[in-house]
Amino acid sequence: MGISLLDAVKSFSPELPLAVAYSGGADSTALLLACVEKWPGQVCAVHVHHGLQPAADGFARHCQQFCDALGVPLMVRRVDARHASGQSPEEAARGARYAALQSVLIDSSGSMVCRSMAIAQHADDQVETILLALSRGAGLPGLAAMPARWQRGGVTYHRPLLAVRGSDIRVWLEHRGIPYVNDPSNTDQRLTRNRIRANLLPALEASFPRFRETFARSALHAAQAQQVLEELASTDAAVVARAGDGALSIARIQVLSRPRQANLVRWWLKSSFGAVPNTAQLEELLDQIADCTTRAHKIRIKVAGGFAVRSGAVLTWYNEKADPALSA
Repeated sequence: MGISLLDAVKSFSPELPLAVAYSGGADSTALLLACVEKWPGQVCAVHVHHGLQPAADGFARHCQQFCDALGVPLMVRRVDARHASGQSPEEAARGARYAALQSVLIDSSGSMVCRSMAIAQHADDQVETILLALSRGAGLPGLAAMPARWQRGGVTYHRPLLAVRGSDIRVWLEHRGIPYVNDPSNTDQRLTRNRIRANLLPALEASFPRFRETFARSALHAAQAQQVLEELASTDAAVVARAGDGALSIARIQVLSRPRQANLVRWWLKSSFGAVPNTAQLEELLDQIADCTTRAHKIRIKVAGGFAVRSGAVLTWYNEKADPALSA
């Protein structure tokens, strides 16, 4: 049932030197310590100070003391993680966190200090992510949950502990007498993830003891299926997209089946513009594409932070804040 922390780190082979995202909590403390013991002198730590609660300064001090005791360099980045209107607090904190992690890996000359970073999310975190996705009606990208490895801005990020139970991590630390901080926000049941952790995971444990492994297998199947859909969308775009600006031919979209249209348009919006439509926006857009049988038919639909519009025979997207002239 799962693997041990040490076995997970034993099979972990990142490009060195390695940076570890270190919050001071149990999971990142265990990952940092195990990596330092495996690669002495090749590991640094990065702490993101969100400033969202009074305890944040104490977390940073604890991290500095622990890293000093290990002889590990620690880089601390303070971020403004307050969320904007229409943005969830978790989304804002996540975006600020990754921007901060990215920034510390680049030196003053613009060169990359480390090309690998490890993050300590584990098997329980993966299950929580899947259940959150289900509760929100997510598609395959959501059900695929968190990848074990991905790239962003020239950095390869790793989650080497995704097969390790959270309780096993804490037991490992306690046996060694290693201190760690407890974030009080982790017990705040106003947050959906915390309610899942407190109420659903114990029920799953009682009814389906191997739920972590089976959920992870389902997430892998979803990730594989999503990869196939993305490859199909790329193939369709090569036929449907206009050379030069990548705008989509409306007539060529209409030839495809409705599910294939949805797959193509969703992929095009995200890959070309970073725009992710919600279900209602995408369905309305596909309805308008289907009704687009005359030259006079107009399309201008709010999608994510901009608008999908018809321009002659093609469909394009723009953000009026970035290009206000197009909103006229």
